[in-house]
Parts: sequence; C-alpha cells; structure tokens
Amino acid sequence: MLLAEPNTSVTALPELFEIEAFMAAEQAKDLLRISTAGSVDDGKSTLIGRLLHDARGAYEDQLRSVRRDNGAIDFALLTDGLRAEREQGITIDVAYRYFATPRRKFILADTPGHVQYTRNMATGASTADLAIILADAYRGFTAQSRRHAYIAALLGIRHIVIAVNKMDLVDFDQDVFDRIRAEFAPVLDRLGVRDPYFLPVSALMGDNIVEPSARMPWFDGPALLEHLETVDAGNQRVEAFRMPVQRVSRPDASVIENMWFRGYAGQIVSGSVRVGDEIASAASGMTTRVKRIITFDGDLGEARAPMSVTLTLEDEIDISRGDMLSPGDEALRTVNAFEANLVWFNARALDPARDYLLKHTTQTVAAYIEKIQTRVNMETLESDLPLTADPAATLSNTVLKMNDIGRVSIRTALPLYVDPYRSAGGFNRATGSFILIDRETNATVAGGMIL
Repeated sequence: MLLAEPNTSVTALPELFEIEAFMAAEQAKDLLRISTAGSVDDGKSTLIGRLLHDARGAYEDQLRSVRRDNGAIDFALLTDGLRAEREQGITIDVAYRYFATPRRKFILADTPGHVQYTRNMATGASTADLAIILADAYRGFTAQSRRHAYIAALLGIRHIVIAVNKMDLVDFDQDVFDRIRAEFAPVLDRLGVRDPYFLPVSALMGDNIVEPSARMPWFDGPALLEHLETVDAGNQRVEAFRMPVQRVSRPDASVIENMWFRGYAGQIVSGSVRVGDEIASAASGMTTRVKRIITFDGDLGEARAPMSVTLTLEDEIDISRGDMLSPGDEALRTVNAFEANLVWFNARALDPARDYLLKHTTQTVAAYIEKIQTRVNMETLESDLPLTADPAATLSNTVLKMNDIGRVSIRTALPLYVDPYRSAGGFNRATGSFILIDRETNATVAGGMIL
C-alpha cells in the first residue's frame, strides 16, 4: 500500500510535463495586435470570420451558431454579434477576437466602417501593431478608407496591409488590382507609410486568406495569414521608464507591521525599472531610489511595461495620484499649453468657446481649445484653413465636426507631464495621447496626439 501512491504519481508525471511544456511554448510566442478598417460593406467582418475559420481559430459552438439553414457559414457573424449588427449587416461596436497559430498569437479588432462610428475605429486601432485596410475591388477606395489610413498613420501603426477584397466580383482581374494599388500607393507614401503590403483577396471564397489563391496565379506574394505570422512584431515604443501614479497605498495604521508602509501603485506604460534605480517625481522634481517592486505574486527585482506594480521608495517625498515617475536623470516635460493632432468623434462640433475635460494617463483636468490651427481635407490630405476672407463663412468652417481631423492649440488648468506622441525613440502611446470629454454629457468627444 505504501508503494501505490508513488507509482500513481509517477505515471501522471509525463502528462504534467507535456502540459507545462505546452504552456511554456505558448508563453514564448509573441503577440501581434491587428485592427481592420475600411468603408461599409468592404467585407471586414467576413475577412476576419474567414481567417478565424480557415486558421482553426473558431470554436465548434461558434460555427454552429452562424450556419445558415442551407448549411453555409455566414463568416461575418463570427464577429458581428450585436442584434443591430446582424439585422443591418454592418459593424457598430469594436469586436475583439483572439486566436493563435504555431508561430504567433493574435488579437484581432474588427472595427466599424460606417462614418458615424469612426471613433470606434480609432479606439480599435489605438493599440494595434498592424492595420488591415480593405478596399472593395468593385467600388475602389472611398473617402472613408482614406480617413482610416490617415488615422492609422497618425497613431503610428507600423505595418499596413491593403486588402483588395471581393476580387471574385471582378473575375480575379489583375488590372483591377493594379489600378487600385497605383491609386492608393501615393496616398500612403504621403502619409509616411513605408512598405505597405497590397494583397488581392476574396474573403467570401477564401482566396489568399490562409492559402495562396489558384485563381490569381499572377500574384506571387504570401497569403494574409503567412504575412501576419512573419511580419516583424517589434514595436517602436520608447524604452524610457514612465509610470503614472494611479493610487497611493497606505494601509490601516492600526496594523502594526504595516504602519510605516507607503506604496505607489500604477501601470508601467514604457520602459523598465529595477530595485535601486533612481527615479524622479514629475510634480516636485525630487529624486529618490526604488526600495521594493511589489506585485500580487510577490516582490520582483525588475519590472517592465505593461506590468502593474506598487513601488516603495527609500525617501519620503510627496507623490499623489496624477504624478508621473520617470528616471532621475531625465527631466520630464511639464506643460499646460501644447499643440496636438485631434480626431473629433462627436456629432456636436468642437466649440472653442466651451471648455472640456482632458484625460491624460491618470490626470483629468479642465481644458479649452485656444485655436484651431488646421483641418485636414480628406480628399487632398492638405489643410483647408484658412478657407475664405469672409468672416462669417470662416467662422462656420473653422470648427471640427464629427470625423474631422485637425491640429489645435490646447491650454489646461493644471500642468500635465507629457511626452510628444512621436519621438526619436518611437511612439509614446500612453504619455503622448489624451481624450477630451464633454463636461455636460460626459461623452468622449475627441482623441488627441501631442505634438
């Protein structure tokens, strides 16, 4: 009887090791975040549904729920789950889907194409490493496709795939694909997009999604999935340490062993920090050293983005929510007036006479627009301000309306601790961006990138 228990545990060990090896291999895979964009009915949801199906990233119960009466699969319904989306055949909200292949893990964001929901597209693209912008082979590129490309470029998405969809509607004609590529390549070049990947596909038929298409032998590039698996997933985010303070942790002083504990909790948004590193408070400019890095699983010697941690410091300095921790030898920029690129989301136009709330990292402060510098014309990608010498006409046109993109001057009631969205080291997505909130409705009316 004494030997039975060891024998039982020995037979279970190989299975345990297999599971641990599998989990270790999954953890070692890198992650690519993808967003889709394009006009209404370009086939974004169908493309993602086909990709999930053919790459075996959809579960059986999901496939059963989207089968039609004749047994065919409606691929768009794998991401369009809202009743209104299924009734109208459009995407309204951002839908996120996760899947993995032997090479890589993916998070897919299916974003709306409707002009009314451009704000949702910007939200889905704000964390993406790669954007798939669709064009209808029959209709060609639209102003909305151009707007989505502009937003993707503003957000600093490194990799752009132009998927010319519905090639089956044009008999897989190479001339149609070449014409669309020749039309849109100069636009992307003006936006600073380098090496975009143009790909002819039929999401409905599955051509060039997972396997190369036999019906388009004239195209010799990799299919979409192979491109997604092999594209460089490295980002251009900066490595300078930044941690906005979200909360000061001060346990009940009646607990004797913790009565002297004071920790500063937040998410590291860029770079890394080690025990013993010198760090500075942006609010006071005072420096100290990291004493402990505390997590739910215990203390660490080093932590890096995007981990959430609590830091304790060697010196007692005044730090509160909204402060920013950075390297001690680096002077963080403190401003209460700056210029920014602004994407306006709200149906109510920007009114320079009104003040708004500006949320940047863990700070929310009052702000107002001092001046609208420029507004982008989506047809020409040029500024269309000033428009006219007529003061009345100029006043009516120098506002940003829903889906407009412009450059503005902003002033805040309290100082912010910021980085430019674009810098020599890459993109500061956390410390270089912000949102504007309507004080009356509490609606998010705009997203901005600090210049």
